[in-house]
Amino acid sequence: MSAETGLVMSREAYPGAGRHWMVSLAVAGLAAAATTTAAQASGHFHWWAGFVLIPGALIAATGGPLLARGGGRAFAGYVVACLGALVFAVGALLMFGVFGRGWPLMVILPCLAVAGTYRWRLVHPLARGLHRAVSLLALAGAVLLGGTLQLTRVDLVGVDAAPMWGAFLMLAGVIVLGNAVELTRHRMPYRLQAITLLVGPAVVAFLLGLRLLRGW
Repeated sequence: MSAETGLVMSREAYPGAGRHWMVSLAVAGLAAAATTTAAQASGHFHWWAGFVLIPGALIAATGGPLLARGGGRAFAGYVVACLGALVFAVGALLMFGVFGRGWPLMVILPCLAVAGTYRWRLVHPLARGLHRAVSLLALAGAVLLGGTLQLTRVDLVGVDAAPMWGAFLMLAGVIVLGNAVELTRHRMPYRLQAITLLVGPAVVAFLLGLRLLRGW
């Protein structure tokens, strides 16, 4: 009797599970159908890429209900959904036959996945500061690094035309240094050590980037 009661309570704790699964699977199905239709219309359709595209859509759909539940399961759902989106993107590039030109998306999407956690507020100030620094670095990597790589693949930017790698390093140093400065307003143990651990790499990255930028 107690086992049956526990089973009923576990089911009642999440009454919207069926609806969330239906919505998540419907979105995944529409995305796969729209991508397949667009690939067929483009004249560069590779049907075998569906063996990558459809599993990616299903993996992403699995993360949807976990995200909807919230709590501790939301993190696992977010990771699963992002992993599925990455596999789906690989399948879409293969289906259109443009993986050789679109592979920088494999840099942009993981960076955006990490940057998407920026609004997650961790309790401890140190953990929150480190997480914020990583999220901002990921955003810079997606927009600048991934975007520049994509532009090089379509022959709009030359890798050797500008010392852009130095600028990336300098920006990374500024982001980390800014988060180190922000930690100074928190009263917590090991604050000085944490700030030092952030300032050191930030200064090294900034100076190294400056050297690359100026061609020293």
